[in-house]
Amino acid sequence: MYRIDPQSWKAEMPAFHEKTDAFYAGDLDKGAYKGFSGLYGSYAQKGGKASMLRLRMSAGRVTREKLAFVSDSIRRYDVKKAHFTTCQCIQLHDLQPAQVYPIMENALDAGIVTMGGGGDFPRNVMCSPLSGVEAGEFFDVMPYAQEAAEFALNFVKAEKMPRKLKIAFSNSPKNHPHATFRDLGFAAREDGKFDVYSAGGLGNNPLFGVKVAEAVEPTEILYYIKAMWLTFRTYGNYENRGKARTRYMQEVCGGPEGYKKAFLEKLAEVKASGEDLSLEGLQNLTVTKTGCGELSGERVIAQKQEGLYTVEWHPIGGMPKVELLCELSDLIADMEAVEMRIAPDETAYIVNLNAQEAQKVLELTGKDTAATAFEASVSCIGATICQVGVRDSQGLLASCIQAVREAGVPGNALPLIHISGCPSSCGTHQIGIMGFRGGVKKVDGKAQSGFVFYLGGNDRQGEEAMGRELGAMAEDQIPQFIVEMGQAVAASGMDFMSWFEPAKVEAIAAKYLA
Repeated sequence: MYRIDPQSWKAEMPAFHEKTDAFYAGDLDKGAYKGFSGLYGSYAQKGGKASMLRLRMSAGRVTREKLAFVSDSIRRYDVKKAHFTTCQCIQLHDLQPAQVYPIMENALDAGIVTMGGGGDFPRNVMCSPLSGVEAGEFFDVMPYAQEAAEFALNFVKAEKMPRKLKIAFSNSPKNHPHATFRDLGFAAREDGKFDVYSAGGLGNNPLFGVKVAEAVEPTEILYYIKAMWLTFRTYGNYENRGKARTRYMQEVCGGPEGYKKAFLEKLAEVKASGEDLSLEGLQNLTVTKTGCGELSGERVIAQKQEGLYTVEWHPIGGMPKVELLCELSDLIADMEAVEMRIAPDETAYIVNLNAQEAQKVLELTGKDTAATAFEASVSCIGATICQVGVRDSQGLLASCIQAVREAGVPGNALPLIHISGCPSSCGTHQIGIMGFRGGVKKVDGKAQSGFVFYLGGNDRQGEEAMGRELGAMAEDQIPQFIVEMGQAVAASGMDFMSWFEPAKVEAIAAKYLA
């Protein structure tokens, strides 16, 4: 009905080859190439000597087959660097054209589409990573997120798209994929329906989404996605790139209520058109596998399916060692129903394991995983790779972790923090309890490398809050600030969340912000 054959995208490949060859030959400037290559999910990295490729993993779901493709590509084309992104994709980095071309094309044979992965297109559709296996979830939203991802590809070539269109599905108020403040978000309810939020987003002028509908039948979601596009075509500022995001429509329409009215008018148009976008008969991803034995541990999560477990794996900075990623693919290749899920905080979850399988995955991933909540902090790829990056977010995280380890700060004394290399908020700095984003710090009137500090963000549904911007810290002072705060928490005899009060953090931060 609305599905696009992945093979059809192969017709687009010659144009990408031609432009990429021209860029690397010096015949096309980086601005023109960036505007073109985003359509294909690829960008030149900083310096213009290498490229990245973004592999869409719809709803964060990485089946054994898709992971095997990634593993095979890493080995066959000697890929040295990978990243789990906050939009639940896998990015491959430091690539030359001879690597990008075959990986991009062969990915289509594995059902992985890179098209629309960057630029003014629908981005990877996001989903609560443990949907379908998580105890206590309202219902499994994964099938709907995957159908939405298929439908969104129809808009890759649509006219007048927002600079980004991010769609998310959450299975509970944990709100891991930030459904309540995306361009379009579907938040599950206890009654098996969705509340729908629209025109939200992080970055410059961050806004929470407007609740445009309540108790929506899951079978109706595609109507809302098309209405989102039509709403932007009518009210979006697609001529000013700085304001070509859906959240600016709230102001254009006179505020949240005006926006809601405008959206619902477009929804009515879609439904009156007679186009059948219903998802009647959609089946859940039923897990019939059974397990025996018991297992527990810090990185082990008991699933709602009795006898099955999930193993949590968080490579520091979301940067897995590519060799280990390949080993994981080999390990789970013959494990029934096992797959990997990428989370919006760059964690990978390996799901549907029995106790014996989970033990093997624990041992393997234990070679390269965060040991504490703080070490599991979120960081975008950073300015050493990203063209628009301002600061090295990965470098800052590494420096902070090293300082904390050397100081012997207890694991429960620091929270997970969020770091973005620039205002774009790829590291979601605005919704962490503590966040940093790349900027400058003036010392004696001179600009120095720095990060702006945010405090008090929250992404849980019903408790959403944007962190308050408190000022800039010099980059080389941030590790000491983190250590000093951790030591203060440890001295109190409490863990961080028990100790936390904004005023306490502000008091410690004051001298670093001065």
